[in-house]
Amino acid sequence: MVQSIVERVSSVIDLEGEIEAEFRRSPPVHERRPVIFTPPRVHEPTVSMADTSSMPDYVEHREGATEIGKLTAEAIVREYEAAAKDIEAMGAELIERVKQCEAMTRDALAVTLEMRETAARYREEAKRIFVQIEDCSLMTAEVRKTCSELKERIAAPVV
Repeated sequence: MVQSIVERVSSVIDLEGEIEAEFRRSPPVHERRPVIFTPPRVHEPTVSMADTSSMPDYVEHREGATEIGKLTAEAIVREYEAAAKDIEAMGAELIERVKQCEAMTRDALAVTLEMRETAARYREEAKRIFVQIEDCSLMTAEVRKTCSELKERIAAPVV
C-alpha cells in the first residue's frame, strides 16, 4: 500500500516534469499568435426556472434573487458541475491506468521469477557440463597413462 502511494506520487512528479518540458518547448510569448476571443452567443435558456432538476442538488435558488442572478448562477453552477464531472472522469481514468500498471507490475514480477528459474537451470547445466568435461579429461589422462605403461612393457626386453 505504501509502495503504491509512493509510486503514485512519483508518477505525478514525472507528469509535472513532462508538463514543464512541454511548456519549455512551446514558443516564447512574444512569438505566439494573438488569440482573438469571440464571446459565445447567449441563447434563451430552454429550461424554465421552475425546473430545478437540471441543476445539481447541492444548490437551490434563494428567495429574492433576481431572474438575471438566477440565470447567471445556474449557468455558472452548470459549468462548474460539468468541470467537476470531467475531473471525476479523469480520476476514474487514472484509477484504470493504475490498475493497468499494477497488472504490468504483477506480470513483470512473474517474468522476473521465471527468469531467475531459467538462470538457475543454466547454472546447473553449466555445472553438469563442467563436471562431464573434467571427467572426460581425467579418463583420457588415465587411458594415456595406461597406454604408455603397456607400450613400455611391450617394448621392454625379455629377461
